[in-house]
Amino acid sequence: MKQVLSILGLSLCMAGPVAAQTTSFGLKAGLNVASLETSGADLNGKAGLHVGGLAHIHISPHFALQPELMYSMQGGQRNNQTIKLNYVNIPFLGQYMANDGFRLQTGPQLGILAAAKSKTGDVEVDVKDNLSGTEFSWVFGAGYLFKQGWGIDGRFNLGLSNVDDNDNSTVKNRVFQIGVFYQFPTTGRGGRSHR
Repeated sequence: MKQVLSILGLSLCMAGPVAAQTTSFGLKAGLNVASLETSGADLNGKAGLHVGGLAHIHISPHFALQPELMYSMQGGQRNNQTIKLNYVNIPFLGQYMANDGFRLQTGPQLGILAAAKSKTGDVEVDVKDNLSGTEFSWVFGAGYLFKQGWGIDGRFNLGLSNVDDNDNSTVKNRVFQIGVFYQFPTTGRGGRSHR
């Protein structure tokens, strides 16, 4: 928990000096295709959802910071076994924005495990105590913001940390995401609208 609070504090400190520039807020939701890379046999793609909010902070005409708070359904499946991992994810992204609304984005992400279940056949058990409470990943993505405030977004979240508490095995998250978002309009210095 101390590690989580330290990262959140650092994110706020980084965002603070630039928040006075131009900050807009938004909502987003979409589809996950998640898998688990393991030291044994990998667990293949499992569909899930993600939903949450964002803050978009302009620091120059072409660069922005975008912290988010997302609830994300992840995991993987193999044969008749399904692993369901639900996270509260906190990405802190840097964005390059082209003039036409196209965006490239990348940055670190902290995941806080909210729920974990393993289902084999009709039997489902809680496995949260067997897994790490936090997960670190790196986000790569691109998006497009239309003039009306709606946008589309695609990402790959590359898990960097082992989510299994067992030192003899390694399990890492891999998540493809596609979604839509709405960024509420705002004005920057001088009253000029930012895209």
